[in-house]
Amino acid sequence: MPKVLVSDPIDQAGIDILSQVAQVDVKTGLAPEELVRIMPEYDALMIRSGTRVTQAVIEAGAQLKIIGRAGVGVDNVDVPAATRQGIVVVNSPEGNTIAAAEHALAMMFSLSRYIPDANQSVKSGQWDRKTFIGAEIYKKTLGIVGLGKIGSHVATAAKAMGMRLLAYDPFISTERAEQLGCRLVDLDVLFREADYITLHIPKTTETANLINAEALAKMKPTARIINCSRGGIIDEPALATALQEGRIAGAALDVYNNEPLEADSPLRSLSKEIVLTPHLGASTAEAQINVAIDVAEQIRDVLLGLPARSAVNIPGLYPDVLEKLKPYMQLAETLGNLVSQLAGGRVDFLNVRLQGELATSESKPVVVASLKGLLSQALRERVNYVNASIEAKERGIRVVETRDASVRDYTGSLHLEAKGSLGEHSVTGAVLGDGEIRITNVDEFPINVPPTHHMLFTRHRDMPGIIGKIGSLLGSFNVNIASMQVGRKIVRGDAVMVLSLDDPLPDGILAEITKVPGIRDAYTVTL
Repeated sequence: MPKVLVSDPIDQAGIDILSQVAQVDVKTGLAPEELVRIMPEYDALMIRSGTRVTQAVIEAGAQLKIIGRAGVGVDNVDVPAATRQGIVVVNSPEGNTIAAAEHALAMMFSLSRYIPDANQSVKSGQWDRKTFIGAEIYKKTLGIVGLGKIGSHVATAAKAMGMRLLAYDPFISTERAEQLGCRLVDLDVLFREADYITLHIPKTTETANLINAEALAKMKPTARIINCSRGGIIDEPALATALQEGRIAGAALDVYNNEPLEADSPLRSLSKEIVLTPHLGASTAEAQINVAIDVAEQIRDVLLGLPARSAVNIPGLYPDVLEKLKPYMQLAETLGNLVSQLAGGRVDFLNVRLQGELATSESKPVVVASLKGLLSQALRERVNYVNASIEAKERGIRVVETRDASVRDYTGSLHLEAKGSLGEHSVTGAVLGDGEIRITNVDEFPINVPPTHHMLFTRHRDMPGIIGKIGSLLGSFNVNIASMQVGRKIVRGDAVMVLSLDDPLPDGILAEITKVPGIRDAYTVTL
């Protein structure tokens, strides 16, 4: 019988499921060296956040088939090391959806009716009703930033309570938003029109300090903000100032830029206009049971030879298929990421065309890898090879797979065409004989460049001096160019320029690049 080690406290419901197919040993609080010592005995490991699953632990697990994290984050697992060992790593990405959505709604109610302060007032012996005259949410406008699983559940509940719904999510189709009763708008409109604004987005370079002084200045004086997603999305000093000066009506926060919240944070000195909780979004008994059951079921399935439904690395691929397609999956993910950034907004349609010898191969892993890359800008670590197709479907992205074995520029190549709210773009790439990935075409202009971390793409007129001007401009911003290539179809016609950079582009430089005569579009890409 297989053996499963549970090294962190897990709800009994999860233990019971594992016991159906395996001997379960619960050993919590193990020292790292003790964990390494006993790992050779086990076929599966179930953890929460307390156990660090290092490369040493993974390499010691000679029989280990699966590592299950009862929760969302897998920062405490060396996922690359597990992947190299052929070990599936799973989590529970949806186990806390309801808990987080309900907490956002609870915060909205608490803020509207001053419940925390009213409660404290009564407990201190007062009976002050005039101070706590609140606001109804019925027929108010709720602006939802991020229509993922949690944001979608908030939308469904808010609509049922009679709220009008606005939403901002550049990766959601209009049709999907309308299904949820939301009107898709840009952020400026949402900030200006919403009575309540709730955030349900990951923290990225694009969303850091999204709610800053400039955004706050656009809001109604009666606006209230709720953040139960990630800390760092709100500029906390700017929010405190806006609340102190009465420029917005209130805020309810469950997450902060630094946790625990600093003792001297200006947020702590505010009164009934703010509600603060200590990152309780997933802290319900039901959520803890849900994640335990979800992950235990996946461990059970893998031990029975079935696929896992929420693997964060590469699930469901036989070793021979993986060996053959691995470089093309890396190519597909890179091209998906690239075309997403070139598109710059919501993508509604993706054509994945397998070319040359690749056209005769199993297509699903390549298509899924393309979608993972396409969605990575929006979902970051929340998208994986298991859920990429589901996430794309939920966002209203229509995926078409085509094959063309007649294309013989390379042994095998991949072409992606994306259409969306800001137009359409296409990219093509190939895997060379030594396994090196190349980008071979952008928007039907031939090029041949390896993908790099920092890249700049321009669409311009093929004319003398334009390359020098771009180089000088980048130099004035202290940006070093590693390589440059131009693709064109005819002399002095339209062209594409691709620059690999040693440094990220600083803020404001794209606007300067587009002012250069002959430059039509410029895109910064991070791969």
